[in-house]
Amino acid sequence: MKLPMDLAINKQAGFSYDLLEKFEAGIVLLGHEVKSVKQGQISIKSAYITIKHTPKPELYLINATISRYQKAGALPNYDPLRERKLLLQKNELSRLIGKLEQKGLTLLPVRVYTKHNLVKMEIALGRGKKLFEKKEAKKQKDIDRDTRRTIKELDRQ
Repeated sequence: MKLPMDLAINKQAGFSYDLLEKFEAGIVLLGHEVKSVKQGQISIKSAYITIKHTPKPELYLINATISRYQKAGALPNYDPLRERKLLLQKNELSRLIGKLEQKGLTLLPVRVYTKHNLVKMEIALGRGKKLFEKKEAKKQKDIDRDTRRTIKELDRQ
């Protein structure tokens, strides 16, 4: 069995948002984009997800950069920042739309990975953290690291 391989991770999402619920979505890509993504030529750092209601609700990934595949030849009109459709099951999509109507919730791309030779994206429903919450999380992370270090040193003795 082949394990999923991470191609891109959005670490800033976990720091800036409380990730409440995660979903797996497929991405509609062109052939040369798939090859580029599998080489790790994707950035989701400033990307976000929107819902378009034309004629039925669909999710779109905005602002994700996929570099041009070097061996693809001439691609004169290729836009690395184009909108890309995300594929989700109908019941998950309707549940997501209902939750997004709550104030303060947003959809974020968390990571891109391969699963059975397909490119998948993990998206999360998140609530923005306040500055003091970010500081508190960093402080707790530092305390946990120091505790682990102390326990490790005690085990050596």
